[in-house]
Amino acid sequence: MVQFIEPSPLEQSPVMPEPLLFDTAADFAEGTAAVRQGDRLGYIDHSGSLVVTVADANVSVAGPFSEKLALARAGDYHGYIDTTGNWAIAVQFRQAKAFSEGLAAVQGGNTYGFVNTQGQWVIEPQFELAESFSEGLAVVKQEGLYGYLNPAGEWAIPIQFRDAWRFSEARAVVKVDSQYGYLAPDGTIAIPLTFDGAFTFSDGLARVRQGDKWGFINPAGEWMIPAQFDYAADFSENRAVVQQQGQGGYVDSTGTGVIAGEFSYAADFSEGLAAIQVDGRYGYINLAGDVVIPPTFQNAGPFSEGFARVQVNNQWGFIDTQGQFLTESDAR
Repeated sequence: MVQFIEPSPLEQSPVMPEPLLFDTAADFAEGTAAVRQGDRLGYIDHSGSLVVTVADANVSVAGPFSEKLALARAGDYHGYIDTTGNWAIAVQFRQAKAFSEGLAAVQGGNTYGFVNTQGQWVIEPQFELAESFSEGLAVVKQEGLYGYLNPAGEWAIPIQFRDAWRFSEARAVVKVDSQYGYLAPDGTIAIPLTFDGAFTFSDGLARVRQGDKWGFINPAGEWMIPAQFDYAADFSENRAVVQQQGQGGYVDSTGTGVIAGEFSYAADFSEGLAAIQVDGRYGYINLAGDVVIPPTFQNAGPFSEGFARVQVNNQWGFIDTQGQFLTESDAR
């Protein structure tokens, strides 16, 4: 069984033994990826070196680093660890989100507020729900309705919506009664509430539903690809997964089919590659639709920082864009 090697004070780059396979693994973020072997948690870097060991043995889950802090859970409560593996913000919150724009939404008692990277309350807990800041605003719920705060805790857009999502590309999905539309950052309705379903903007387009069909609009609310699909995913790298009359594949931003539907499952593109499933196994295609990493894995995640996590023999490892596994020999 693969074991963690404890960092040695005499070594600059402690490494994991070969092969680099783990019970669980997360995507790379800020140069590291969280991995677990047995009851041990740590983080490896791009070379496979173990660079962070989670110090508290009570930690059961540790997330990716965001703004140099990683959300972690011990027992029923959450806190944040730093890049030494120690608690930077003590475990104390019933629920918590990753840091974004210098603040994190956390549940103190029965309500949510926001803390800074020192763990100090910047916006006191008072909300029924709260999401991370995005583009300078955070969506929160109070008295059963949603609105948006600025980082000072002031209402930028007062509570008034039945549902609301984070801002992305200067637009946020909101719901009034049973219809969805989009807000601008100044709180005005940028795209009228005329849709039966809506998702955030990505690559300049948003997928929306009218009746039981999906299409794509631009930030002005104009149809770029008319509602015609039985299913549609978000755009990423000028490709979106769609399904129509039982056939799936990828379209580009003009709605032109660019990759035929030959797969049981197809994921969003990331770093020029997308995970696909064929005959129960996962591999990767490029933007032209060519299979560049054969489908041999039990499961597969997106590429991030040049690596993707893949499952083999019920364990997880990392491959590069050529399909080569990260091994001990890669470590510095």
